[in-house]
Amino acid sequence: MRPAKKDILDMESLSVEDIQAVLDTAENLKEISTRPIKKVPTLRGKTIIHFFYEPSTRTRTSFEIAAKRLSADTVSISASTSSIAKGETLADTARNLEAMNPDAIVLRHRSAGASRMLARLIKGSVINAGDGMHAHPTQALLDMMTVREKIGRLAGLRIAIIGDIAHSRVARSNIVGFIKMGAKVVLAGPPTMIPMGIEALGPTVTYHVHEAIKDADVIMVLRIQKERQQAFVFPSEREYAQCYGLTVEKLAGAKEDVLILHPGPVNRGVEIAPEVAEGPYSVILDQVTNGVAVRMALFYLLLGSPR
Repeated sequence: MRPAKKDILDMESLSVEDIQAVLDTAENLKEISTRPIKKVPTLRGKTIIHFFYEPSTRTRTSFEIAAKRLSADTVSISASTSSIAKGETLADTARNLEAMNPDAIVLRHRSAGASRMLARLIKGSVINAGDGMHAHPTQALLDMMTVREKIGRLAGLRIAIIGDIAHSRVARSNIVGFIKMGAKVVLAGPPTMIPMGIEALGPTVTYHVHEAIKDADVIMVLRIQKERQQAFVFPSEREYAQCYGLTVEKLAGAKEDVLILHPGPVNRGVEIAPEVAEGPYSVILDQVTNGVAVRMALFYLLLGSPR
């Protein structure tokens, strides 16, 4: 992938070959995390800044662990403890960080397009760790790694994505990524949570969960993102759970070996029943493990692979 790519901003800008390179590299690097000493000197002397405007557990921690396992020097910044809280703009913050010569900045921001703006302002690499409702490319990559690891392929699979599609950057990135790799994607959720025109990205749409999960190889469940909603778009959580929550009863219509994914955080009893989240076909924790490997792969390909 290097040197053609400086940044990882969205799935649209990654080719099939780019995605393949990330997944193959992540598969090779995953073994490092199982060693007694979980560190290699690949990025010694490189500096990576993790700049998170929004709360995060899995994404932020896995980026930080990934950088440290490759021996990079890391600095973590949050909006509440930076000069942003004093009124400094993202552009001014970027220019000040650029003056310190970081090799890469990992950015999570509430506004769509923030990472692209940052990439125009700095010479180092920018990795989008989620920008508003727009994109979350590293989540899509780790989801694809998990599916390929468990099933052995991506092409020809039927991927059902259920839940709050309208407010989900994860959904958008996964739609683009899985379709680009030859899978078929079907979306399901309340009409108020399915954005108009989403079919332009290539998926099919249904408002009935049983139609989406029938013959699906993979079911990805999304949480209701209340923090991004201007108003409630469903009557109650109880009604949502009854109609769209993934339960053991609903899974009776799915394949016996279907995989269950969830990007987290999980709202148990709302979008997914506890017994499904912890069931034999759940790979939710595998996603977390693979998140470290994928982010190690991106750091390696952007900063450490030979020119």
